Amino acid sequence: MKAEEILAEALCVLREGGIILYPTDTVWGIGCDATNPEAVARVFEIKNRPEAKSLVLLASDLDMVAKYIREIPSMAIDLVEVNDAPMTIIYPGALASKPGEPADRRRLAYNTVAEDGTVGIRIPMARWCRDLAHKLGRPLVSTSANISGEPTPQRFSDISPAIKDAVDFVVPPSVDTESTGRASQIIKIGLRGEVEIIRK
Repeated sequence: MKAEEILAEALCVLREGGIILYPTDTVWGIGCDATNPEAVARVFEIKNRPEAKSLVLLASDLDMVAKYIREIPSMAIDLVEVNDAPMTIIYPGALASKPGEPADRRRLAYNTVAEDGTVGIRIPMARWCRDLAHKLGRPLVSTSANISGEPTPQRFSDISPAIKDAVDFVVPPSVDTESTGRASQIIKIGLRGEVEIIRK
């Protein structure tokens, strides 16, 4: 399959509420439409992970981030503009649905957001991921492709067959040209410029 065909197939699966296994700018991830709470619940189920744990999302650019956050702290804008490595920012004031509500493309699924109303979003360095989010028109869930508690796979060959069998579409490894194999740094930012480094 050509890259364009792979992208089209992944988009079709995501729009139908499916789950994909795909390479990101850090590690291979399990992903879905971040505005679809049922799809997000399936991701937790596949990973055998408690829903109390929040997820990292991927957005195509800051304009997309702004659609799902009440207000982007100016510090976050500065960090994104100078960033030259994978960086996840935890933003305050996520715009999210409530449990029991149907999927709403204008709001993040409630089960992507932490109890304090924050959400971690990264604008990936990998162009393929940015294109995927851009064409979908909303953020993607991006959580490592492993059962919770097991080692994070560094390469496609490290991913458990149980994970591969559980998703609806596996992006061919040939697409993976930009994964670093390492987790992103995580920075939490408050509206008044408070900064907390969660992971370097």
